[in-house]
Amino acid sequence: MKEIAIALAIWLWVFGPALGIGLIGFAALTWIGRNPSAAGEIKSTMILAIAFAEALWVFSLLVALLLKFV
Repeated sequence: MKEIAIALAIWLWVFGPALGIGLIGFAALTWIGRNPSAAGEIKSTMILAIAFAEALWVFSLLVALLLKFV
């Protein structure tokens, strides 16, 4: 059972941020295409959202390490 939890945490560790960053980039490019004058504001918001998606990677790594060694 513990191995399944570790595998799930590692899967989230890899797949979650990749999917999130891909969707964020897709949405940002879509909105820049619709409103090119707002490109600067959209890019700064996109970078902030990518940072939050990367935080998911760090939390998943910590959970995987805790499950492995505790």
